[in-house]
Amino acid sequence: MKVIPSGESLGATIEGLDLSRPLDPAIRQSVVNALGKHGVLRFPRQKLTGRELREFSAQLGELEINVGSAGFQEPGVPEVMILSNIVEDGRPIGLADAGQGWHTDMSYSRMIAFANVLYGIKIPRRDGKPLGATQFSNMQAAYEGLPPSLKEALQGKTVLHDFNKFWEMMRREKGSKRPALTEAQRKSKPPVSHPIFLTHPLTGKKVLYANPGYAVRINELPQKESDETLEYLFEHQLKPEYLYTSRWEGGDVLVWEDIGTIHNAVADYGPDEHRLVKRCQVMANRYFRAEEL
Repeated sequence: MKVIPSGESLGATIEGLDLSRPLDPAIRQSVVNALGKHGVLRFPRQKLTGRELREFSAQLGELEINVGSAGFQEPGVPEVMILSNIVEDGRPIGLADAGQGWHTDMSYSRMIAFANVLYGIKIPRRDGKPLGATQFSNMQAAYEGLPPSLKEALQGKTVLHDFNKFWEMMRREKGSKRPALTEAQRKSKPPVSHPIFLTHPLTGKKVLYANPGYAVRINELPQKESDETLEYLFEHQLKPEYLYTSRWEGGDVLVWEDIGTIHNAVADYGPDEHRLVKRCQVMANRYFRAEEL
C-alpha cells in the first residue's frame, strides 16, 4: 500500500491494493487513517462486482440503503446504488442527477454518514479529457478559518437538516426526471438537527457541519439572523484554498469521509456522454451514538 498525497487541501491516491479481496485488519486501519488525514482517497484500476463493492465498503462500517434509490439498486445488493444517465429500452438504469450541488450525504439522518464509496465503471470523455469530476471542500479548514467571534457565537448551536430540500433542488434541474418524494419517503426521513460544530472522530479537530444541500435553519437564532449566518457560512466554506477536485478514470474507486468534507458532482457531460457509477454509503455508527448528534 502506497499513499500519494495530492498536495492540496484534500486528496490522496492509494496504490497497491486490490479492493475485490478482504483487507488485512492492519491495512484496513491504514486506509482509515489515510482517510482521516486526506479526506478523499482514490484507488485506481479496480475491477469489482456489485457484491465486492458492498463487501469492501462494509469493512469501513454499517451500510445504508438509500431512501430515494428504490428501483436503482444493484440486483440482489440493495446497499449498492446505481448512478447513471444511461437509458436502456426507454428506462433509465440509474439516478442520472444524483449528487449535483454542494452537500454532505446523510446530514438529514439521525445517524450521520461516515464515508461514501463510489466505483467509476463508465466515465464520459470529451477531447480526451474525463468529464463529471467530483469537487470537495475541507470543513476542518473551513472551521479553522472562521472569525473567532463567530466560532464563539455559534458554539453549542444546532442546525436543522432536511432531506427534501436537496431532493426538490435536484428536481428543479433541467432535464431531471426525479419524482417528488412520496409521503412515506418523507416520513421515513423527517428533518433532524445536529451540532453546527462536530469533533471529527479520526482527527479530533472541529469541523463546520452545515451544508447548502440540507441545512435549512440554525435553531437557536431568529429566522433572519439564521438565514444571513447560513448564507455567510455557505460562501465561506467554498473559498478556493479549501477546495479539491478529483477527476475520474474508469476503474477508480473514490472514498471520501462525509464528516469533514462537503462535495459536488460536476454535471459537464450531456445525455449521450454515458456515465455509470456504483455507490455505497457507510454510516458513522462506529464513531457516534445517535443521541450525541
